[in-house]
Amino acid sequence: MSENRRKFDSDFRDGAVVLVLDTGRPIAEIAREVGVNAGTLGNWVDKVRASGQPGVLSESERAELVRLRKENSELRMQRDVLKRSVVLWVDEAERHEALLDRAVMKGHRLRVVAAAR
Repeated sequence: MSENRRKFDSDFRDGAVVLVLDTGRPIAEIAREVGVNAGTLGNWVDKVRASGQPGVLSESERAELVRLRKENSELRMQRDVLKRSVVLWVDEAERHEALLDRAVMKGHRLRVVAAAR
């Protein structure tokens, strides 16, 4: 009895390997999605990792990338909070200045008018 073996072109193999390497998802999960045996996909991935092709991240590089993306996200959130706080601070300062101006216009004696300006 002859065994029917499927042939996969290089574009398909490269695409499946890129899915594994770029997403970091398990080989078995991606193998099910693309309809390939997990062992076969694992062999393709191992071959690419062993060749050390540029653009393929090692495990330590991948961990650093995850850490840096998390840090980047936290810094963006901090920046956004600071932007909002500056806007609130400016609004508060403008309201305070407007109240002082109205008080001066009405002729109220304020000792803090000179110090506030």
